Amino acid sequence: MSSIDFSKIPSKAPEYDLKDLLDAGCHFGHQRSKWNPKMDEFIYSDKEGVHIFDLAKTAQQLQKAYNYFYLLGKQNKKVIMIGTKRHAREVVSKVASETGMMHITSRWLGGFLSNWEQISKSVKRMISMENKFKAGEYKSFTKFEQSQLKKELVRLQRFFDGVRDIKSSPDVVFVVDPIKERVAVKEINAVDIPLVALADTNADPDLVDLVIPANDDSVKSISFIVEEIAKAYQLGKQEG
Repeated sequence: MSSIDFSKIPSKAPEYDLKDLLDAGCHFGHQRSKWNPKMDEFIYSDKEGVHIFDLAKTAQQLQKAYNYFYLLGKQNKKVIMIGTKRHAREVVSKVASETGMMHITSRWLGGFLSNWEQISKSVKRMISMENKFKAGEYKSFTKFEQSQLKKELVRLQRFFDGVRDIKSSPDVVFVVDPIKERVAVKEINAVDIPLVALADTNADPDLVDLVIPANDDSVKSISFIVEEIAKAYQLGKQEG
């Protein structure tokens, strides 16, 4: 499916030590009974009914992703990181915020890309309410009305705080676990935005432009991959 020509992207990625990937637990896949046969090329073996990733191929795919995100940073492209599963939320939020990437960690709202006008209104509403609370413009409202407004703002922040600077659709989306984020993946594909994903053995790689095959249930594994992506983007921005 890939629309990305990796042969034209400069090589900036480090040579990954497979022991580091091993120590992070990147090699553990899902049980064989849950696998998607399309992920077979990234699988090294089957150990007691659990698939084990070929870490040499994981490193190779991660290098491609590193080079790609370096270029995106250098070109100041807009990236959204999505990680709503419990193991991914904290690292995605922290890393994306530190590097200037946008992020979604609560829930993907259907229509985020296809119904852009409504999403834009919601983001503007959130920012407007924040400013009004700071300026004390709601002080004349009753306590009940203030409470209801506060609830609305908290809800808006939960969904849109990580994309508050968005002005148009993103150039690229990065997803942790395309199975968990299937609603987002379907919409991203429908609007033809390049998609990079950290994907386990149960994923369909045909739905992703660039797969990074690795354990997507371990905090250490997710952190390793996400932090490398962020490093690449940040380096590109610095050298852009």
